[in-house]
Amino acid sequence: VQLQASGGGLVQAGGSLKLSCAASGSIFGINDMGWYRQDARSEQREFVAVITSSGTTRYAESAAGRFTISRDNAKNEVYLQMDSLKPEDTNVYYCNAAVKVAPLVREKYYWGQGTLVTVSS
Repeated sequence: VQLQASGGGLVQAGGSLKLSCAASGSIFGINDMGWYRQDARSEQREFVAVITSSGTTRYAESAAGRFTISRDNAKNEVYLQMDSLKPEDTNVYYCNAAVKVAPLVREKYYWGQGTLVTVSS
């Protein structure tokens, strides 16, 4: 199973970006899909948003009201629409998915490779 993230780039403060992440490989089903971010100074990834297979969403306080997570279950893709971006949103963004590769196999979490978002002031 592989997750491929894309959509990062350079944007001015107040602008928007949309990140995409596609899961591929031997996939029976995907439960939660989410986005995290990490800057160069931190060893830990910070939670941004998550969406369940039925569409229930949850956001970090820093993302609520500005970011929107969505998914396309038919395509095994998850998206993060980021509006009203701030310089402090500058980070590498990683997608994450809880994937089942077979009906009786426990789900396993996979990570994408990260996509850099830079917000200039």
